[in-house]
Formats: sequence, C-alpha cells, structure tokens
Amino acid sequence: MNDSLAFAGFMTTPLELISFALAVTTVLLNIRQNHWAWLFSIASSATYAVVFFDARLYGDSGLQLVFIAASVWGWSQWLRGAGESRLVVTRLGRAGWALSIAAWGAAFLLLSWYLKTYTNTDVPHADGFLTAGSLVGQFLLARKKVENWHVWVIVDVLYVGLYVFKDLHVTAVLYAVFVVLAARGLRAWSNIAVAAR
Repeated sequence: MNDSLAFAGFMTTPLELISFALAVTTVLLNIRQNHWAWLFSIASSATYAVVFFDARLYGDSGLQLVFIAASVWGWSQWLRGAGESRLVVTRLGRAGWALSIAAWGAAFLLLSWYLKTYTNTDVPHADGFLTAGSLVGQFLLARKKVENWHVWVIVDVLYVGLYVFKDLHVTAVLYAVFVVLAARGLRAWSNIAVAAR
C-alpha cells in the first residue's frame, strides 16, 4: 500500500492518495456542519498517521492518533450538543482567544522539546508548532467556534511549505486546497454566527 507511484507529476503512494480523498471529504462535510465529517476524519487520521510516520513527521503522526480520539469526542459534541441544547456556531470572546493562543504556545514549547529530544525528526520546531496549532483548531472545531477556521488557515498555509520540504507533494497540494476550504468555512460559519445573534 506504500509503494511509490507517479500521480499528476508527483511521486506519492496509494495510502497518501486515499488519505487525501478522505481529508477533503472531511473538510467539505465540516463546512456544512454534517456530523458524518467526524467518521471521515477518523479514517483520514488513521491513514495519515502511517503516511506521516514514514516521512519522520512524528508530531504529525502522533497528532493523527489524537485526532481520532478528538473526532470521537467532536462527533459526540455535534450530536448531543451542550447539555440539553443543540451545539450552535458561536464566536470566541477575548478570554477564549487568550486561552487558545496560550494553549498553542505552551503545546508548541512542549512538543518541540519532546520531538527534538526524543525523536530523529529534522523539523522539531515546525512539526511542534503546527501540531500544537492543529490541536487548538480541532478543539475549536468540535465546539463549533468560528475561529477554528482562522487557526486552520494559518496552520494549512504553513503545512504546505513543510510538506513540500518533506517531499509529500500530494499532501502539500491537499493543504493548499485546505487553505481555500478553510477560507470558505470561515465565511460560511461567520454568516451563520451573525445570523444566530
């Protein structure tokens, strides 16, 4: 499943292509607030865990395992909502912004140190920063916060460069598509949040 093949001018593997398709489906369903997005997220995360491990992106590989657990939680949040009420799209307040930024910074420092100290990755700081940001984005997505899309735009733009550097060109294209989809998600969810006021 991981034998290299040429596709659209890039070297890739069947597993990377499958992961690509599952990930695009996930984001399209997220934009529409369709709870089945979480099932595709679980499948995509499982396949990408292998792809990233093979590329020595251990932070990203481990992140996929966290994403599987977070997807189960997110699916439950979207189906059951907050207590007795249905979960709706809302915005972060100042405290939510501050907490999100602080969590991203703390996770970045911890993950970078861990990756540099205990793995043979050649990109511990980039991997740690983007892994931390992805965790914040996933949490905000599960809570249906508009700002999850801001996080994903930043993270996805930076991931394009990282994946080009790591010769994961198909995945770099995927993350370029993600930038466009995240901008679309931001616009769609912003309109919903405004209408919900």
